[in-house]
Amino acid sequence: MKKEFTHLDKNGDPTMVDVSSKGATERIATAMSKVILPPDLIERLENDEIHTKKGPVFQTAILAGIMGSKKTSELIPLCHPLGLDKCTVHVSINEAKEVVILCTAKVTGKTGVEMEALTGASVAALTIYDMCKGFSHDITISETRLLEKKGGKSDFKKT
Repeated sequence: MKKEFTHLDKNGDPTMVDVSSKGATERIATAMSKVILPPDLIERLENDEIHTKKGPVFQTAILAGIMGSKKTSELIPLCHPLGLDKCTVHVSINEAKEVVILCTAKVTGKTGVEMEALTGASVAALTIYDMCKGFSHDITISETRLLEKKGGKSDFKKT
């Protein structure tokens, strides 16, 4: 079966996907983003949260990620507005000395929350960049991707 773009109508024009005939089910998605910081900045974050005039770096990124998830439909054209049941953002430093952001979004609804999880992880990563750019512009945001989704037509898990 040939896959088609879901956000195009029969004439090829952009359209919001019609989910009116779908039943509401529990849907959950987790996305990840990584931020690569210079070694001296990572060391400072590992030893103690860096406090800036905007607030503590990781805690502020967590709040920004949740806020970003909630505003996904305002940022992504044709994305359905969802009243999220839950959204969590976790920020940690892995063994490779990368900042890893995990965003999990959950809803009981007619459409998935992949975009909300991806937006949350992305906004948290951008917030870390913004808060750390005064120390260095040698910062890379990488590997933003969906790790897992459950609910809807099919489940997905990155292996």
